[in-house]
Amino acid sequence: MNNTSHASTGYELRFRSLFNEGRAYAFPCDAEGHVDMDSLSERSLNNYLYARSVIGREVAIPAVQSSPLH
Repeated sequence: MNNTSHASTGYELRFRSLFNEGRAYAFPCDAEGHVDMDSLSERSLNNYLYARSVIGREVAIPAVQSSPLH
């Protein structure tokens, strides 16, 4: 992965909760959904790895979507 910031690309990988409407895990990514795990904080990395491990049990298959600009 290159060293450019994903926040500037305007995409996020969103893992929507299967049980709590409006709840989700979201992580900056590129247009193809690749998350630069090295750029995540320790807490975000743990959340990302957790979300990936509970796909289909607690969260839906992740989707790439436009990220709100800050």
